[in-house]
Amino acid sequence: MSDSLEQNYSRLGGEVRQAAEKAGRNPASVRLLAVSKKVPADKLRVLWGLGHRLFGENRVQEARIKIPEMPAGGEWHFIGGLQTNKAKEAVEWFDVVESVDRLELAQELQKRAEAAGKILKVLIEVNVGGEAAKHGARPEEVGALLSAINGMPRLEVRGLMAIPPFREDPEEARPFFRKLREIREGLEQSSGAGLPELSMGMSHDFAVAIAEGATLVRIGTALFGARPG
Repeated sequence: MSDSLEQNYSRLGGEVRQAAEKAGRNPASVRLLAVSKKVPADKLRVLWGLGHRLFGENRVQEARIKIPEMPAGGEWHFIGGLQTNKAKEAVEWFDVVESVDRLELAQELQKRAEAAGKILKVLIEVNVGGEAAKHGARPEEVGALLSAINGMPRLEVRGLMAIPPFREDPEEARPFFRKLREIREGLEQSSGAGLPELSMGMSHDFAVAIAEGATLVRIGTALFGARPG
C-alpha cells in the first residue's frame, strides 16, 4: 500500500507543478493539502517520510486521536463544517481553520484562542454556488465578516476557501473558482489587507483551480484512494 501511496504522491506533485507552470505561476505558490479523513496515521507517516507536512481533517473527534500519533511539526488544517461547541478542540489541535463561515463561530474561536494564548489562522469559507446544503458565507456577506474578524486579535484571516458545486467536467467548475478569486481581489482592494490564500480545488478539478489562482488544493481520493463514506 505504501508503494501505491508513494506513486500517487509523486504523480500528483508532478501534476500540481505542471498545472502551475501552464498557468504561468511559480509551482512553489501552490501547496497540496492531503485530506486525511478516515486515513490512519500509519499511512500519513508514509507521506511524512516523503517530506509532506500539510494535512487536512474534516472531523475534530477523528483528528484529536490521529494528530498525537504523528510526529510534531506538521501543519494541520480543519476543513469541515465546524460547530461552535467544537471550537475549543479545533483551537487546540489545528493550526488553521479553513471553514469560518459565520460571525458566531468566529467569536467562539476568538474566545477559545484568547483562553489558549494562541493566534489562530483562519480562512473564510464562501458558498460560491449558493447551495442550500453547503456551508459558507454568502458572497455578499463576506466583506462584513472579514471586517468583524479583523477586529478579533487572536484570529488572523489568511484568505478564502470554497467547495463549489460538483461538476463531472472540471471546466464547468471554473466560473466558481474564478468567482472566489474575484471576491478575494475585491476584498483586498476594499480592506487594504492581503489575503494570500485561496483554498479551492479537489482531486478531480485541482488543475482548473490552480489556473484560477488556488494556493491550496485539497486532495484526498486521488492520493489515498476511495474511502468509506
